[in-house]
Amino acid sequence: MQDYLEIAKLINGGHKFIFIDTHEERDALDILAQTALELKRSMLVWSLGYGVRDGLVAESQAYENTDQPALGLCHFAMQGAGSICVALDIVSHLDDKLNLRIMRDTLTKLGKADGVLIIVESAGNLPAVLESYAAKYDISLPKEEELEAIVRQTLREIHSSSPIGIGITRRGMDAVIRNLKGLTRRQAKLLVCDCIAEDRLFDDQDINTVISGKRKMLQGEGLLEFVQTPLDLDEIGGMNNLKKWLKQRSAAFSDKACEYGLDVPRGVLMLGVQGAGKSLCAKAVSTAWRQPLLRLDPSVLYNSYIGQSEKNLRKALKQTEFMAPVILWIDEIEKAFAGASSQSSDGGLSRRMFGSLLTWMQEHKTPVFVIATANDIEALPPELLRKGRFDEIFFVGLPKEQARGMIFEIHLKKRKRDPKDFDIDLLVKKSNGFSGAEIEQAILSALHKAFAHKSDITTEMIVEVLQTSPPLSVTMREKIDYLYEWAEGRCVPAD
Repeated sequence: MQDYLEIAKLINGGHKFIFIDTHEERDALDILAQTALELKRSMLVWSLGYGVRDGLVAESQAYENTDQPALGLCHFAMQGAGSICVALDIVSHLDDKLNLRIMRDTLTKLGKADGVLIIVESAGNLPAVLESYAAKYDISLPKEEELEAIVRQTLREIHSSSPIGIGITRRGMDAVIRNLKGLTRRQAKLLVCDCIAEDRLFDDQDINTVISGKRKMLQGEGLLEFVQTPLDLDEIGGMNNLKKWLKQRSAAFSDKACEYGLDVPRGVLMLGVQGAGKSLCAKAVSTAWRQPLLRLDPSVLYNSYIGQSEKNLRKALKQTEFMAPVILWIDEIEKAFAGASSQSSDGGLSRRMFGSLLTWMQEHKTPVFVIATANDIEALPPELLRKGRFDEIFFVGLPKEQARGMIFEIHLKKRKRDPKDFDIDLLVKKSNGFSGAEIEQAILSALHKAFAHKSDITTEMIVEVLQTSPPLSVTMREKIDYLYEWAEGRCVPAD
């Protein structure tokens, strides 16, 4: 349902105070103006720079002596029946006791006159005394039909001022639209402008520009990160059980699977040895299903301002849903939510955040496949391990002989070396107990040594590194043994 209809429903339902938290102020004002027109109500807008002006008349003159928050609120309080009064970025001014008092009085007077006060804010939270009165509303992100309309309209506007070439196919347009999902209307329009800025041409090659630009925008938010994945599962050594599981469910996102009676896969939990390849497992899922991989680092969600951490989590999850189908990788989940399983000193924030995440995992309807990875089993909240929370729990242990051979070949090829020039069987034998990350590091160390001696890397150099650098399975044998013992009968081995 369109945003203006939802806001109209709130107003008609008797809400006198609405809080819209968004960076897209222009979109919010357009939606509110459309709402006012549909409801046949007047609309006034206050900002610190202009004061109070008519929100339905373009370039309207501001009313005199209304630029300060207190004066603007008093002007709102004197409006006629049914007025929609919009205040922009006023929350920071409510730290002043006088402004807060006038705000409360204005809400009372507008309520009696069947008016409504709407705050559009890009940062900050309402004072506690106002929090319980406000109906919070989030401006929706555009869906595929609207995104295509935005692309076409943007191209028409640019072409009208300076001719451009259009050579995109229907398949290319679908790919562009799919990759614009999760962005705001303004961001989508900017990316289209970026696509034609250099060559004045919009074609299938611009898909890469859209993907790159979207990645930068998301990383600018600091909540979600695009992760590059291998082009083929053959680039990932071992993980045979996981690969088989993925293959069986590769078509489970289709309409046919739904008609057959299957639910969309919800997620997996990856437990295991540090450096053994849990991140590779996440990439394997993305590669096998050809879906984008987003990484959510829970630690970046936490903010010193009250309520901001929960808001960051909601924002990240909402953005993920709009980009569906997508793989959401929650890395080292136990570190961020460890306080949820104990008496933490954060005032219950970890428990609230963890509860919100679990609720979303249980109730979201969009095709978002969640991969949670963890190293420390003891720090995991018990609720996370409950049956039904994930489709499967995999244990990622140290690679076996065949997997180690594949890992050596993959990393030697990656460093422009032919595996046939090395004794892979000997390397496999000498690397017993090494993780995939440790094998890669051994090859890198041998390469550094060879480069310093102005020679090429040999099997003997790699063996020497393996023998002089004990793996984690030796230095932390007791902990590794405990992980294997705990996983027995509780998890499915990834390999």
